[in-house]
Amino acid sequence: MTSPVTFRATNATGVAEPSPLSVHQAGSVRLTISAVRALSTTAARKSKNRLYNKIRSENELNTLLLLSASSRIPLLTLWTANWCPSCKVISPVIRELIEDGVGEEEGSVGFAEVEIDAPTIGSLGSTYMITSIPTLLAFDRQEPQLETKIGRTEDLKNRRFLTEWIKTEARRHGEGGAGGRGPFGFLSGLFGR
Repeated sequence: MTSPVTFRATNATGVAEPSPLSVHQAGSVRLTISAVRALSTTAARKSKNRLYNKIRSENELNTLLLLSASSRIPLLTLWTANWCPSCKVISPVIRELIEDGVGEEEGSVGFAEVEIDAPTIGSLGSTYMITSIPTLLAFDRQEPQLETKIGRTEDLKNRRFLTEWIKTEARRHGEGGAGGRGPFGFLSGLFGR
């Protein structure tokens, strides 16, 4: 005759819980696992936003794009120039939002400024269709998100608009979606916002 024996375990608060293991005896011992329970109840940590140094060469951008793709955290880039007065106003606003954790609940972002007038930058501006300074451009899985590119100074100075834009980009988590979903299909990606 088989007689089941159920073990009891004590959880972290000292309350007895039935164990997921039971033993049946019938001449020999047979062990069956009736359920699997996680050993740790620690919640997964949310990723923090990352701030990077200014990008002054194509290799620096490529390195950050690889890092972004491997971590599945979108890279936000602000394309600036030393001679641009609007850039000096907009850059601290974006940095402050990212340092304050905007986008972390949605999955986090990385942020770097690209100095388009650096002597070692090459033709990166034309590669990514940067037609005005300053411009915000997100990258996800190494792909430029041209549909959500922002070049209008009014939008770049609007904290509420920037907060929503950062949250939207953070939600990508490496899911991509680089083209054609704007109100005018592929044309919205060509000209940005």
